[in-house]
Amino acid sequence: MPKVLRIINRFNIGGPTFNAAYLSKYLNDDFETLLVGGQKDESEDSSEFIVKQLGLSPIIIPEMKREINFSNDKIAYKKLKKIIADFKPDIVHTHASKAGALGRLAAYNMKVPVIIHTFHGHVFHSYFGKAKTAFYKQVERHLAKKSSAIIAISPIQKQEIGIQHKICTPNKIRVIPLGFDLERFRTNKTEKRTAFRKEWNIKDHEIAVGIIGRLVPVKNHHLFLDAVKNTIEQSDKPTRFFIVGDGELKEELIEYCKSLGLDYRTDKHQPPATITFTSWIKDIDIVNAGIDIIALTSKNEGTPVSLIEAQASGTPIVSTNVGGIENVVRVNESALLSDTEEVFKENLLKVIESADLRESMSQSGANVFEKFHYMRLVHDMEQLYYELLNKNT
Repeated sequence: MPKVLRIINRFNIGGPTFNAAYLSKYLNDDFETLLVGGQKDESEDSSEFIVKQLGLSPIIIPEMKREINFSNDKIAYKKLKKIIADFKPDIVHTHASKAGALGRLAAYNMKVPVIIHTFHGHVFHSYFGKAKTAFYKQVERHLAKKSSAIIAISPIQKQEIGIQHKICTPNKIRVIPLGFDLERFRTNKTEKRTAFRKEWNIKDHEIAVGIIGRLVPVKNHHLFLDAVKNTIEQSDKPTRFFIVGDGELKEELIEYCKSLGLDYRTDKHQPPATITFTSWIKDIDIVNAGIDIIALTSKNEGTPVSLIEAQASGTPIVSTNVGGIENVVRVNESALLSDTEEVFKENLLKVIESADLRESMSQSGANVFEKFHYMRLVHDMEQLYYELLNKNT
C-alpha cells in the first residue's frame, strides 16, 4: 500500500485546505495518507473545522508559519524529517510555498521516491519587490529540480510557471484543477438568502455586492473601494457593499473609506451603511445566496475559490483579469473580467444597473460542478501518483 505524506502551509480558509482535506479523505483504499499542516496566521480564520468534519486528525507543526523565520523553519524542517523517518512515505506531496520548501527539502534529503508540489498560487509578481521576487524564483527553481512533478491548478498558471518565470520545464508541470464539494451552494438558496439579508438588514430592493478574501495588499481592496465611490456617484440604484474577510489591512481600508467619504460599519448591530466589514464568515454558501454580485480585485491569483463558489451559487461576477481566472469563469457569461481599474469600475456599474444582465449571468456558471468537483480532483491525482510510482519501480 503506497503511503502519501501530505504537507500544507496552514489550515486557513481557502482552496489549499479544502483540497488537501479532500485528497487525504477520498483517495482510494490503495493509498494510506498522513496529513501535516502548519500554524495559521493570527489574522486568518481557522479552517480546521473542514478537516475535522471529514474525520481527519492532522499533525500540526506550530513552527511552520507563513513568514520566514530561520529558527522556526529549522525546527519545522527537523520535525518533518522525523515524521518522514517514522511514516516512511512513498510520496511526499506539498501544497503552497512554505510547506513546499521545507517539505520538499526534507523529502529529498530523506530519499523519498516521489516528491510532488502544488502551486496554489505564486509570489512571482505583485507581492514583493524586484530583489525579493528574484530570490524566491531562484529558490523555487532549486526546489523544482528536487521534485518529481509540479502541479499547476490552471493552464494559465502552467504557462506562468514554466514559460514566463522559468521555474522548471513545462513538461514537468501537470495541470490538475482544484476540486470542491459545491452541492451546498445550490441547495436551499431562498432560505439562505432570506437569512443573510435579515441578519445584515438588507432590504429587498437593495443590491448587495460582496468581495470575499483576506485583507492583504495582493487582493487590492483599495480598487474595490474606488469602485464603490464611482458607483454611488454614477448610479441611483440602492446598493450595499460587503467586505467579507479580515487581515492586516483592515484598519488601513477603514481609513481609506474615510478619505473617500464612504460611510461604513464594522458590526451588524450598527446602523446599515454603504460599506460593511463583516470579518470572516464560515458559511459562504449563505453569503453567496444573499449577495447579488461577487467582486474580486486581485493583482495576482491562482484559482480563486470565491469565483468557483459564486458560479455554483449562480451569483454574477465582476473581476480583474489576472492569473488563472480566465480558466475558472465563463468570460462575458458568468463573469465580466477587467484588464484595467477603469474597466473594473465600468463593469461593476454595468452589472449593478442591469437586472436583466444579472439574471443572465446567474444562469451561466453551471459547468463548475463537473469541472471543479472534488472526486474529479481525486481521480486526476490518483492517476498521477500511479504514474510516478511506476517510474520508480
